[in-house]
Amino acid sequence: MTTATEKGSISIHTENIFPIIKKFLYSDHEIFLRELVSNAVDATQKLKKLAALGEFNGELGDLKIEVSFDKKNKTITVSDKGLGMTGEEIKKYINQIAFSGAAEFVEKFKDKGDAKDIIGKFGLGFYSAFMVAGKVEVVSKSYKEGTEGARWECDGSTEFELSPDEKTTRGTDVILHINEDSEEFLDEFRLKGILEKYCKFLPVEIKFGTKEDSVEDGIDKDNKPKYKTVTSDRIINNTAPIWTKAPLELKDEDYLKFYKELYPFTEDPLFWIHLNVDYPFNLTGVLYFPKIKNDFEIQRNKIQLYSRQVFITDEVKDVVPDFLMLLHGVLDSPDIPLNVSRSYLQSDANVKKISAHITKKVADKLVDMFIKDRAEFEKKWDDISVFVKYGIISDEKFSEKAKEFALLKNSEGKYFTFKEYEEKVKVNQTDKDKNVVYLYTTDAGKQHAFVEIAKNRAYDVLVLDGVLDSHFINHLEQKLEKTQLKRVDSDTIDKLIAKEEKAASILSKEEEDAVKTVFEKAINNKNMTLAVESLSPEDLPVTITMSEWMRRMKDMSRTGGGGGMYGFMGNMPDSYNVAINGNHALVQKILKAETEEQKTKLAKQVYDLALLSQNMLTGADLTSFIKRSVELVG
Repeated sequence: MTTATEKGSISIHTENIFPIIKKFLYSDHEIFLRELVSNAVDATQKLKKLAALGEFNGELGDLKIEVSFDKKNKTITVSDKGLGMTGEEIKKYINQIAFSGAAEFVEKFKDKGDAKDIIGKFGLGFYSAFMVAGKVEVVSKSYKEGTEGARWECDGSTEFELSPDEKTTRGTDVILHINEDSEEFLDEFRLKGILEKYCKFLPVEIKFGTKEDSVEDGIDKDNKPKYKTVTSDRIINNTAPIWTKAPLELKDEDYLKFYKELYPFTEDPLFWIHLNVDYPFNLTGVLYFPKIKNDFEIQRNKIQLYSRQVFITDEVKDVVPDFLMLLHGVLDSPDIPLNVSRSYLQSDANVKKISAHITKKVADKLVDMFIKDRAEFEKKWDDISVFVKYGIISDEKFSEKAKEFALLKNSEGKYFTFKEYEEKVKVNQTDKDKNVVYLYTTDAGKQHAFVEIAKNRAYDVLVLDGVLDSHFINHLEQKLEKTQLKRVDSDTIDKLIAKEEKAASILSKEEEDAVKTVFEKAINNKNMTLAVESLSPEDLPVTITMSEWMRRMKDMSRTGGGGGMYGFMGNMPDSYNVAINGNHALVQKILKAETEEQKTKLAKQVYDLALLSQNMLTGADLTSFIKRSVELVG
C-alpha cells in the first residue's frame, strides 16, 4: 500500500531511453492510442476471466472503455474499469518490467528505425504514450478489497512520482498531456479515425467523447475539478465481428453485411471462406472473393490483419501468398506478434505455416465448389479466372490442387478442365511431330476471320484474353507434356497444325515468282516477309501474321515489366509474315491482269484487305483503300 508520495528512478541501465523511444517510434506515433486501448481491453478481459473463475465476486457493472480528450487542457484520457493496480503493482509493471531489457533494447535498435518492430519487444507498449505526451499520469485502483488508489506521474525523464490517490472506483485512467508537436491528436476526427482503424473490432465496448461534453465529478488533490464523460453512447467498435462466431451461427446475409461494413462502396463478393483453425496454430477470419475479371490490379491493403481483434496492419504480403492479395477480408491470429514488421514476419515460422494453410483452405474451397455444383462454378469462372491463374503461375502447391478445378473456355463459351480439353482436341489437333496444338484467340472479335478458318478445319479455339494469359500460356506449355499453344492468327492454319499431307499448288514455280514480285512492288515494306503458299482455296487470299514467338514476347513485355528480353522485345519494331494464297481465285485474277499497273493495284487492294482484317489499316492508307475500292467497283 502506498501511504505517502514516493519519488524514484525508473529501473533502466541507460542514460535516458525516452529520446530513443521518440526517435525510433516517431513514424508510427498514432500507435500510442492502440497500445493504451489494448492495455485497457486486457485489464477488462482479465477481470471478466477472474469473475468467471469465481476469483472475483464483486459486480462487474458497466465495463465500457472510455477515450476522451480535452482540447483546452491538451489531454487525452483512456479509462477502463478492469483489474486496476495498486501502487506496488504500478511500480512492478510500469517501472521495472517495462525496462527489464532496456540495455539490450538500446543496443539492438540504436541503428534501426522500424517502429513496429520496437513496440512490444520489451514491454514498451505503454511507453509509446511518450511519443505524443510530455507528461503521463496513471491513476488506478485495484479490484482487490482493502486497497487504495494510486497515482503515477512521469515527465518523460527517468524520474517518476508515485503517490496515493482518492480514486474510489475500480480500474485505471491513463492521462496524456499532449506536447506541442503532437497537438494534431487533440482533434475529434483524428482520434476517432485512429480508434476506428485500430480498435474497430475490439471485444470490449469503447466509448469516445470530448471533455467539452463532460461534467465536473469532484475535486482532485490539487483542488482542481475532475471530469466525468457524459457523452451519448458513441460506441465506435463492433465487439463481436463475424470471424469470432461459428460458421453455423451465420447466414449469407451476415457475411454480406459484414463485407459492406469493411468495404462500403464495393459490389457484393462472389463467395467467401470462413477460417477457423486451432491447431497447430490459432487462426480465424473470413476471406471474400471479389469480382476481378480483367481489371487486374494487385489491390494491396484489402485484407486486414488482426491479433485478438486488435488491428495490426493491412499490409499482409508475408502472411498471405501474393496471389491471394486479390482477396478481401480479415485474418486474426494471436500467433502473429502484435507489433509486426515485414522483416520479422518473413522469418517467423508461424507466419509461414499460416500462409501455407490459407493457400490450402482456398484451394479446398474451390475444389468443393466445383464438385458440388459445376454449373454454378462455371458461371463464376470468368470472375475468378484471373485469381486462379495467378495462383497457378505463382504457387506450386496451389497449381497442383488447381488441376482439379481450373477451366479452359473455348470460343463457343464451353468450359473444360485441363484433362477434358486434352481429350477433346488431341486426335484432330495433333501435328506431324506428335505435338498436341491448342489454338487460342486473345480477341475473338478482331481475330474472327482466323477463328472461322480454324473452325472450318474442325479445330477448336480457346479464348485466352485475360491480362495474365500471356504468362499463363507459357506456364501451360511447361506443365503439359507434348503440348503447344499457338495464337490463331500467328500463322496460316496449315502451318499452325502441320499435317503430313499438304495442299498441292496450282501455280508453277515461275508463276509463284511472278506473284511474289507483284506483291513486293505493291507492298514495299521491309517489315513484311512475303511467301507464296499452297493453301485451301477457301482460305483468305492474303494472310498477315506475326509469329507466335514474336507476339508472345511482346505480350510478356507489356505485362511482365520492361527489363531483360521482354523489355528488349517490347522496343523492337513489329515484323510480320505475309502469306499469299497461290490457290485463291483472286491471286489467279492478279496474274491474268492485262497491265502491270492493274496487277499492282489489285495486289495492293488484296493486301489492304488483309491489313483491314487485322485492324492495321489506318490514316492515309485507309483513305487510299476506300478510294481504290470505289474505283474498282465503279
